[in-house]
Amino acid sequence: MIPLSNDKPFTLISGPCQLQDEDHCFMMAEKLLSLTNKLDIPFIFKTSFDKANRTSVHSKRGVGLNEALNIFHKLKQKFPQIRILTDVHETHQVNYLHGYVDILQVPAFLCRQTDLIASIVTKGIQINIKKGQFLSPHAVKDIVEKCRHYGDRDLKRVAITERGTTFGYQNLVVDMTGLQIIKDTTNNIPLIIDGTHAVQQPATKYGHSGGNRNYVANLVKAALVYKLAGVFIECHEDPDNAPSDGPNAVHLKDMPKILERLKHFDNYVKFHHKGEI
Repeated sequence: MIPLSNDKPFTLISGPCQLQDEDHCFMMAEKLLSLTNKLDIPFIFKTSFDKANRTSVHSKRGVGLNEALNIFHKLKQKFPQIRILTDVHETHQVNYLHGYVDILQVPAFLCRQTDLIASIVTKGIQINIKKGQFLSPHAVKDIVEKCRHYGDRDLKRVAITERGTTFGYQNLVVDMTGLQIIKDTTNNIPLIIDGTHAVQQPATKYGHSGGNRNYVANLVKAALVYKLAGVFIECHEDPDNAPSDGPNAVHLKDMPKILERLKHFDNYVKFHHKGEI
């Protein structure tokens, strides 16, 4: 099990939004592993084998489950220390992915799908559940209770990710007080801030979602005031030409500077500051 705690240095969850092919996956994983090892930041590699909730039916969805299993297997062989997170959309996928990845993620749109949550929890798999754009922070406790009901009574394998809340049409906002509400109402469950999807602008142009990656670093930094377990940042070496979520993905070349700043701030908030900021 990967240790996640709001009281420890944050864990980075990062990688390309969409699993494109084996070569690209290995390149991104190697660069992120090298960077996080250098900065001594706990790291989980994230990529999605199927983007099942694309805006347009014509958008690329990814390599699919079978090819992903092959790539994940090879990735673990080449980088034995790597830990992998991927999305799961249907209950039958859980059985196939079990043993190939370390954490299964329930997408925001599916965060109340009881059978999907149960299929993960009952198998003892670590789970990250993204809070839906349509939910209040107070409603997260009901999602957490489902995990407890289906077997993880101590909630040792559960994390929650905040990725923004619908704000009018085609916009999202992160209510920072919601981070504290989630922690207070779930007995301080490991909480993660998703900086890249929080700056997404859903379905804003020509059948695709927009966004602004320039807001990611400061949004995450602001969230870290609340002492969080993890930071979720999707990145790509050429985000303007990425097959999905390019506008809100961070340039890979910008990750070192961003992570250095975030690590310094997180360390100050959790371990060096004596009192309120």
